[in-house]
Amino acid sequence: MRAMDILDPVGSSAAATRKGAPRPASLQGAVIGILDNSKPNARVLLEGVARALAAKLGARDVRVWRKPGASIGATSAVLDEMAAHCGAALTASAD
Repeated sequence: MRAMDILDPVGSSAAATRKGAPRPASLQGAVIGILDNSKPNARVLLEGVARALAAKLGARDVRVWRKPGASIGATSAVLDEMAAHCGAALTASAD
């Protein structure tokens, strides 16, 4: 009988575990940020949800940032800018 190599498909991650930011008590007067991942219809979906939330919850504005592609992470500069200007942020995938 020949020996069999068994491979473990579970990979490892170098990413640190992080705790999510606290949720805002209200979006009244806040800016809702959108991180568009450049997939077809992602911006349409996110803007529709953000504008509905803004109207319902009294947010002041909706701003959009765009990643160059779905498989590319947002840069630290984009994330920092969003954090500085937004009370809440939305991101999602769509096709």
